[in-house]
Amino acid sequence: GQNSSSNPYLIRRIEELNKTANGNVEAKVVCLFRRRDISGNLNTLADSNAREFEEESKQPTLSEQQKHQLKHRELFLSRQFESLPATHIRGKCNVTLLNETDVLVGYLDKEDCFFYSLVFDPVQKTLLADQGEIRVGSKYQAEIPDKLAEGESDNRVQEKLETKVWDPNNQLKDPQIDQFLVVARAVGTFARALDCSSSIRQPSLHMSAAAASRDITLFHAMDTLQKNNYDLAKAMSTLVPQGGPVLCRDEMEEWSASEAMLFEEALEKYGKDFNDIRQDFLPWKSLASVVQFYYMWKTTDRYIQQKRLKAAEADSKLKQVYIPTYTKPNPNQIMVPGSKPGMNGAAGFQKGLSCESCHTAQSPQWYAWGPPNMQCRLCASCWNYWKKYGGLKTPTHLINPQQSSGPRGHMTRQEVQGMSPFTRNEGRAKLLAKNRQTFILQTTKLTRIARRVCEDILQPRRAARRPYASINANAVKAECMYTHSLTLLWNQASQPRVGQSLLGKRGFDSVSILHKHTFMFFLFGIRLLTGAESNRQLA
Repeated sequence: GQNSSSNPYLIRRIEELNKTANGNVEAKVVCLFRRRDISGNLNTLADSNAREFEEESKQPTLSEQQKHQLKHRELFLSRQFESLPATHIRGKCNVTLLNETDVLVGYLDKEDCFFYSLVFDPVQKTLLADQGEIRVGSKYQAEIPDKLAEGESDNRVQEKLETKVWDPNNQLKDPQIDQFLVVARAVGTFARALDCSSSIRQPSLHMSAAAASRDITLFHAMDTLQKNNYDLAKAMSTLVPQGGPVLCRDEMEEWSASEAMLFEEALEKYGKDFNDIRQDFLPWKSLASVVQFYYMWKTTDRYIQQKRLKAAEADSKLKQVYIPTYTKPNPNQIMVPGSKPGMNGAAGFQKGLSCESCHTAQSPQWYAWGPPNMQCRLCASCWNYWKKYGGLKTPTHLINPQQSSGPRGHMTRQEVQGMSPFTRNEGRAKLLAKNRQTFILQTTKLTRIARRVCEDILQPRRAARRPYASINANAVKAECMYTHSLTLLWNQASQPRVGQSLLGKRGFDSVSILHKHTFMFFLFGIRLLTGAESNRQLA
């Protein structure tokens, strides 16, 4: 999407399309952020995460250009939602979750392809690993022992490796086992009738019987048979000890109706982010309890009903929307007087200026970029790269005022773009030093005179603190030229003349010496008047 003609495109994930009352279409979207959108501290955290990934996945060596461009492909997912007009959509891109099998350089070969591995919280200003991380790679695989050779015995102690919970070669037949499971269900129903809390949660006999038929009761019954060596008499007495019948309850029965409603509300808000569900809605429950309840809740009729309702809502919502091609001219286009859009070549606009990124001097279309007083430009290809990926193909030294304000507002673009997620700090310092160029400012005589003569107009200290504030050049020129003309008059008057003078036989040089101080005071008075007049004009 686009919210500014000069800033890069916004990257958003469309959740749903809604039609407003006035007939327009709005998109509910999830915000994704670039590196240029987060603070310097979080960039440092992202750098360390990227270095760990690079070492663990054993990425091939990358060139400096590839390292620089890779950071333009990294995004940060967020939980922030917003609504945008569908007319802001400018195109489609692909964003994938980074995993160890990915080769980073492959993202540079694909157009409009991005990756993410961290989640950014715009409110808390935090950067955390995505809970939905797909764990693939060698370190997440099971270690399979070598196959035993023919005739080789297994010398491992089996009791330490596993616990036997059922023996299929037992003396009981299937009808006898089924009869025992029916008895276990009946005991569970009777136990709920005796339990006060169960009678409140399951007031109906049918509901109590249904709760007693759940897996946890059957598992307990089968464990009882195993522990009693499949002796039905001993197993029966274990189900009903002296204290009363055994009551087995799982998470579905432990949770109250109000807690289940809270869970459904949290699931609607956070999805399957069980940490946030527990922290914000059910802090008195354990994480294991929340996860177990979710998978049991998915087996209920309640889940099936909600799924049907969501499917019906999805059918009534918009599936797609037609976005016409955006044909409005970009305000950043540099137009040659009398030319049509797209026809202004390099020869028609200030020869000698080249693209700020690729340094080419020829382009079918130029775009203004950076501070207006710097008159920087990008060619059509680099402008398209800037809009899509939020950076330049090569680093630049300019401070970009279009960059979002924040803790990094004082940093130069070179420093910001040099903070590659795949470059170490010491390497980044060397890169900065290497790319800096030496330059010399050579001032004219008029400029050097203006520093002293027009100090009240220029105000050098004030101008140094505000480098982009404009200075009234016309007032400075007028002041300098007026003072320059008076200086010439003084020089002419100070030169000795041969022959007849204004005071008879004496030369003008003696007169100039006698009246030198008077003439200087005269010039000073004019200077004060012209300065005051200039100040009034400026005010």
